[in-house]
Amino acid sequence: MWFNRQKTSSSNSVNNEAAQSLLAGLYSNGIDLSMQELLQYQSKSRLIDLAGKKNIRGKQSGNYLSRSKGRGMEFDEVRHYQTGDDVRAIDWRVTARTGKTHTKLFREEIERPVLIATDLSQNMHFGSKLLFKSVQAAHVAALVAWHAKSRGDRIGGLVFCDEQHIELKPRSRKAGVLHYLHALTTLNNHKKQKAVEVSNSALHDEKEPIDDVTSAQKSHSFGQSHFEQHCARLRHLAKPGSLVYLITDGHALRDEKNCAHALRHLSQISKHCELVICLISDPLEQELPDSTLKLAVTITDGHSRQQLTLGDTNTAVQYQQQAFEQSEQMQSLLQSAGARVIHFSAGDTLEQQLKYSGASL
Repeated sequence: MWFNRQKTSSSNSVNNEAAQSLLAGLYSNGIDLSMQELLQYQSKSRLIDLAGKKNIRGKQSGNYLSRSKGRGMEFDEVRHYQTGDDVRAIDWRVTARTGKTHTKLFREEIERPVLIATDLSQNMHFGSKLLFKSVQAAHVAALVAWHAKSRGDRIGGLVFCDEQHIELKPRSRKAGVLHYLHALTTLNNHKKQKAVEVSNSALHDEKEPIDDVTSAQKSHSFGQSHFEQHCARLRHLAKPGSLVYLITDGHALRDEKNCAHALRHLSQISKHCELVICLISDPLEQELPDSTLKLAVTITDGHSRQQLTLGDTNTAVQYQQQAFEQSEQMQSLLQSAGARVIHFSAGDTLEQQLKYSGASL
């Protein structure tokens, strides 16, 4: 028994040291957000490639080639002249060489703004290993923004939590990125400060506790309605041809019946835009921690409580299976709405997941 405890203590010490080393490399404490940790992703923008994977239907000029052919700046091919072709596009060299009239065709250039919607709701302010989910979500948003800037795209979008949001119209160059990163740090740290104030007031509250189930249901419903509103705002912002990233943990989408309106908005976005949804999860949400002893623990989300037994194989398997089924159900719903779904963990650095875990933005 003494040996097992000593071994566990030593292992925890090594894990803590490794986590502190990773956090130092990220310029982060894992909880708060600073501009410094988001600015460093400018040098990591090559980790991803935002090349269009879907036909773009936008009509504005820009840096991307449409699949439709017309009068643009990018030469595509030469073909035989057909009735109705613009005589100004005739290729006189090919015509003289072949003896038959040929005309040039060009690819139309279109613009593709990149819109990023980052969820910083209360349920995102949780982490058990390395980072809060909200911090990892901000890191993903920063990486996407810096890469989009390097491609010459305009960057805008939405940063939202339960009761407020910051809407940013697409801007070009570095100004667009910095504007978005500032919104991330502002709303995240404001939300954290408010959560601390609510927690402190709860400690001094002498009223009788509200029924756990009723309270949890109210909180869940409250979050759902706000998430729907933010999806509607994102739909309004997303002009045809945009690349749209929604970064969330999907907590508001777990109930298929209650999230129907949010999915309807996302489905409408995917019809005219390329929609990518990044789901952020924490290791504790996927599986229970190992324990050499059977320990009865109580977990809570601040409203409802549940008891679990650590160190029990059946409990661990059941917990992991339930988490897997929820994840599969959520992915199926989002894919049915036309979204490309990518999974990220808050328990490891973004760079390691993109390099070694097969994740791809």
